[in-house]
Amino acid sequence: MTDVLTWLSKSHIPDERLRNIERRRHKLSTLYSDLHIRKSSQSEIVRSLPASVVETLYEMLDPESNRNPFEYRKTRWRIFSAFVLMLHQGLRRGELLVLSADAIKTSFDRKRQTTRHWLNVQENQYTVDDAGDSIDRRYSKPSIKTAHSVRQIPVSQSTALLIQTYVENYRGRPSHPFLLNSHVDNPLATESLTKAFREISKALPNAARQELNDRTGKIAVTPHDLRHTCAVVRLHQLLERGDSMDEALQKMRTFFGWSRNSTMPLRYARAVFEDRLAGVWNDTFDDRVALS
Repeated sequence: MTDVLTWLSKSHIPDERLRNIERRRHKLSTLYSDLHIRKSSQSEIVRSLPASVVETLYEMLDPESNRNPFEYRKTRWRIFSAFVLMLHQGLRRGELLVLSADAIKTSFDRKRQTTRHWLNVQENQYTVDDAGDSIDRRYSKPSIKTAHSVRQIPVSQSTALLIQTYVENYRGRPSHPFLLNSHVDNPLATESLTKAFREISKALPNAARQELNDRTGKIAVTPHDLRHTCAVVRLHQLLERGDSMDEALQKMRTFFGWSRNSTMPLRYARAVFEDRLAGVWNDTFDDRVALS
């Protein structure tokens, strides 16, 4: 307001009118000078998903499922691939949308005599043309959040095979290098992913929606809920394997791209010890998100 009045004072508005406006502004400023917004006293609650809701999502988003809310086969594979990467690898939405089509790497571990897969979470190295200009034309350009977010994380064989199947059979041959391709051969937009999760939430069975509401106070699933859920499950796995809490939290920082001073890992410790999160994850689900 003050800036606008200063600008108006340089215009041709009559002085009397301007003085009247200034008097009114001064009155409001005096009346509300001691008014402050009270900070919320509520503690932040980790929005991890109940296991029953996660299992429902697995069954519903399976590309072969009759309950899948998406009509086209390519869309089903695109959304299922996104779902698995966010849930299993704990990716942020922006990290997912900048992945290149060859983001998952593979090599043979001679010491263990097994094939290893990993994912490079980093800015897409193919997004600049010969002239040095970005080829990403999306309105809301996704990006890596911080320098600590750049990381290399293990990927299970089942996840690697899923993404390979999507790339080879359902991604198509777009002119861009991004992993997730839209139905019109453009990089998948942030808004499109958000819209897809609104459709997923609408398609949830009543029982799953009620469980979600009872446990989290929410009636919809968002992409970031999958990252929260991944963090809770992986911390539980690390503790079950015998890691101390400090050691487990340090591993979490590396896996999820948090800085050394970040307090984010501590938010998940409480959730891990709740019975609904420490007890309901069955062996099948643990196999799906097993650390490589």
